[in-house]
Amino acid sequence: MPDKSRNRARKVTGGTGATAATGTAPAPADAGVPAEVVTGPRRSAGPQVRPKNGVDRYFEVTARRSTFGREVRGGLTTFFTMAYIVVLNPIILSGADIDGNTLPFASVAAVTAFVAGALTIAMGVIGRYPFALAAGLGINAIVAVYAATELTWPEIMGLVVLEGLLITVLVLTGFRRAVFEAIPAQLKISIAVGIGFFLTIIGLADAGVIRPGSPLISFGVGGQLAGWPLLTFVVGLLVTSVLVVRRVKGGLLIGIVVTTLFAIVVEAIAQVGPRTGADGSEANPRGWALQVPSWPDDWIGLPDLSLIGDFSLFGGFSRIGVLAAVLIVFAIMIADFFDTVGTVTAVGAEGDLLDEDRNLPRSQPVLLVDSLAAAAGGASSISSNTTYIESAAGVGDGARTGLASVVTGVVFLVAAFFTPLVQVVPSEAAAPVLVIVGAMLISQIRDLAWDDMSLVIPAFLTIALMPFTYSITNGIGAGVVSFVLLRLAVGRRRDVHPLMWIVAAVFVVYFALEPIQQLL
Repeated sequence: MPDKSRNRARKVTGGTGATAATGTAPAPADAGVPAEVVTGPRRSAGPQVRPKNGVDRYFEVTARRSTFGREVRGGLTTFFTMAYIVVLNPIILSGADIDGNTLPFASVAAVTAFVAGALTIAMGVIGRYPFALAAGLGINAIVAVYAATELTWPEIMGLVVLEGLLITVLVLTGFRRAVFEAIPAQLKISIAVGIGFFLTIIGLADAGVIRPGSPLISFGVGGQLAGWPLLTFVVGLLVTSVLVVRRVKGGLLIGIVVTTLFAIVVEAIAQVGPRTGADGSEANPRGWALQVPSWPDDWIGLPDLSLIGDFSLFGGFSRIGVLAAVLIVFAIMIADFFDTVGTVTAVGAEGDLLDEDRNLPRSQPVLLVDSLAAAAGGASSISSNTTYIESAAGVGDGARTGLASVVTGVVFLVAAFFTPLVQVVPSEAAAPVLVIVGAMLISQIRDLAWDDMSLVIPAFLTIALMPFTYSITNGIGAGVVSFVLLRLAVGRRRDVHPLMWIVAAVFVVYFALEPIQQLL
């Protein structure tokens, strides 16, 4: 992606949404979407300030109008917002029973934290943007199903490694960046808005505000916000909202800490206990969703990293055949590829890091680290690692550079030795931050074009399918396919970048994967 400056004046107005934490409003964008406001790279209107030292110069802390304090604070906020993965990933992966054998919970937790730390530091140092990486939730659910039904764990991890290597090739050839730039502004805005709703529904589900019900979802417990954990979420949401609108520095991080302390006191007095029983059933609907917020008996221990390197690169091909294995690799690759596109777009917009075409300057290193992370996750037996949308929480708290990612990564490495302590933060304490960051991202909906239904329908499908199907990839796919079809229907095929035709065709195959597998 070209790294070029855009000489446009920016007006500081206070703003909301993506600008709430910084007080900087987006600048008007170019043609293509009427009267839209598109965020671009932060640039000082006055004389350029000299970097304070070599670290400042390398990470461009001052150049992006940030401070070391903001980067540290943002990095910590990102960690606490996504620390749940250290517990949730082993819950998902260790539940895949393969011929009576399961993955060891403690080892999966330790390796999850260790690999997330190493890759997030790499993203900070090489990519130099505030993006954090960890095991992808949607992807690890997919591979857990395949591992439990068709393949051994080392075999499915070998396919994940191959998927990561293939995406790396696409990055090195420039194809992945070209696809990123080919997506029109209307869809990029829709992706950011859709992810805002997606984050919101994740937060509400993590807190237990919405749950599986009849016919689709239910509100709380029996239609009520019943139970101490839900009260903890509400308290956290209100406290964090006040901190954010009052523009308290580190409001999101303070909100997590205060809510966690409140949860610890609640558990100590009420003895609520976990929501799920030993068999995985919801034995206590009014219990804590994942972690019970109580001080652990052991705070520190040497991490078990024995799972690293336990994969079979081509074992899956010999077990289920080349074609079936290729289809699995394809499904994982599409999810990995476009989840990152959506995440980078949304987080970049939140931090005013995009140019006027809504592209991320110097994106090649970011995409390279992300693609290698997929292969690294497979090689470590913890599923593909990818860029996390929760990075938006750190950006909302002031992070603008890769220095924040270094902070997040270091804390993840420390967490590998303190996995019992990480479990102190319940999901009900982190969920309010996801809801508030969702509100920040959703505010970009004002930038969409609403006077052309051939643009409105793709935008709507992109926004709606992300939360309703719990998948960033599904939302992007629906938006791309409908955009290409409808622009063709109204005689505007010249508005469609040539690569968009290829991407649309790939998504058609992706959505039809199950029928194709049945035919084969």
